[in-house]
Amino acid sequence: MEDIKKRVGQQIRDARKAKGLTLKELGEKVGVAESTFSLYESGKQNLTIETLQKIAEALGVEFDPTFK
Repeated sequence: MEDIKKRVGQQIRDARKAKGLTLKELGEKVGVAESTFSLYESGKQNLTIETLQKIAEALGVEFDPTFK
């Protein structure tokens, strides 16, 4: 089974790149350091739901934490 942190990190990376943002730019919008954001994207750092919501808002995408 693929690690959920890596899957979420990849989705964040894809969305960030689609918006043409650097790690530094998105980190500034969310209020975290570029190095921390890099850890999020690589799946090496846990994310809180609140941080996921901030990232979604900064990217202009919907965050839907429902179970399907």
